[in-house]
Amino acid sequence: MSWLAIIALPAAAFALAVVALRLRRSGWTLFGAALLFGLAGYAAQGSPELAASPRAAIAEADGNGEQMVAARRQFYDTERLPSNWIVTADAFARRGDYERAAQFYRVAVEENPDDQEGWLALGMALVAHADSTSTPAATYAFERALTVPPVNGAPQYFVGLSALNAGDLGEALDWWDRSLMAAPEDAAWREAVSFQVRQLEQAIEARRSTTAASRN
Repeated sequence: MSWLAIIALPAAAFALAVVALRLRRSGWTLFGAALLFGLAGYAAQGSPELAASPRAAIAEADGNGEQMVAARRQFYDTERLPSNWIVTADAFARRGDYERAAQFYRVAVEENPDDQEGWLALGMALVAHADSTSTPAATYAFERALTVPPVNGAPQYFVGLSALNAGDLGEALDWWDRSLMAAPEDAAWREAVSFQVRQLEQAIEARRSTTAASRN
């Protein structure tokens, strides 16, 4: 069995958590990030450490800054460390201190306004600090990340997760499609996101069917 078939289960867990299990919004970003991190890790190493059930995965991901940082790093060259400011900020983010992390991410982008990962990390930290609410400051950080090279699909993916936090599945799907369009052909995370896109499409269709049935 190929690893593509195996990741169908956690990808389905994502859609199940959002639509059926009604995972609270504060956990959506980290749950999606945890799936991405786990699936991309499987692609690279062939031995995922995924939770045994959707509910276990939710409990593991909810509120885990370690997963958030690790998921972001999957989009970048892991053999090349980001700036010292980002490394320091990540240490605070892993402990769940998103306010302190955001302070260091701000210094990183003030020192280098062309640091895409810094802007992306700042937006993610601000959203996490605001209980998964996209504040104007977070939106600005994401917008800056979208305008700075490299074109690697990372900003689009996490903007999509932010849209998912807001309950806008359609916008999330649109951003994830854009992420795949911008992704390098050999990106290790490409297949993982592709499966999330398919499951989100099914979740949107299921919601539409439920809504239509309730009106009849």
